[in-house]
Amino acid sequence: MLITITTDFGTRDGYVGTMKGVIAGIAPGVPCIDITQEIPPQDVRSAAYVLWTALPYFPLESVHVVVVDPGVGTVRRPIAARTPWGMLVGPDNGVFSYVWEVAPPTMIVELANPAYRNVAVSNTFHGRDIFSPAGAHLARGVPMAELGPEVEDPVRLPAPVFTVTESTITGEVIYIDHFGNVITSIGRLVWDGALLSLDPVFGDVPAGIINAARVRVLVAGRDLGPVRHTYGEVEPGEPLALVGSEGLLELAVNHGHGAQALGLAIGATVEIALR
Repeated sequence: MLITITTDFGTRDGYVGTMKGVIAGIAPGVPCIDITQEIPPQDVRSAAYVLWTALPYFPLESVHVVVVDPGVGTVRRPIAARTPWGMLVGPDNGVFSYVWEVAPPTMIVELANPAYRNVAVSNTFHGRDIFSPAGAHLARGVPMAELGPEVEDPVRLPAPVFTVTESTITGEVIYIDHFGNVITSIGRLVWDGALLSLDPVFGDVPAGIINAARVRVLVAGRDLGPVRHTYGEVEPGEPLALVGSEGLLELAVNHGHGAQALGLAIGATVEIALR
């Protein structure tokens, strides 16, 4: 059993260390691993993407504590969920939406039982007072049903834009990483020689085959050309489109910051012209 922590707290302050102290007091000896503390502040959608990419690589019995919580102290519910990818603990604000698309929850509860919270609960630090204690108790084997009543209507983020026509594949930017690489909702794409097989992650669209060298990737009024294998296929400073590590279409600049150079933010439209 292990616990992971994902937050937008950064590393300058003592918030994450305090959460780990609470966990250690309740579940001593249980390993506690950071996925990241650098989610952009209040960016629930970016957190949803990071969880979707990271959780499959952890043991299935792990407990994942997530605190990206712009609604802390409001009527939004604190929840825990059991999924095929482990147990999830965090705010009911859609942060688990992308995980649930591929690892649907089998049980969701509201963290309402005071026995599994800190004695005093702050209005602004539920990571310390609600989520860390709940995650630690779950890691110790407390049944999820003990933490509170079942939730039937969890909040879900809208699915990312992803449509396919005879002439165009359309998606949107869903994440921008530390290097400025721009990840889109178009994928999963898998190389087969010069062709790409498309097995959609998001949206109810058909699978298909793409001739990577013949398509054109269009974004923000620019033509980035065909889909490439890797960054070094263009000169330094040049933009390109390629298939990233998660099989999603990625936009980048070789040795540069793709999002800044292309003027892109989360939600921007991206197209692949098929003809």
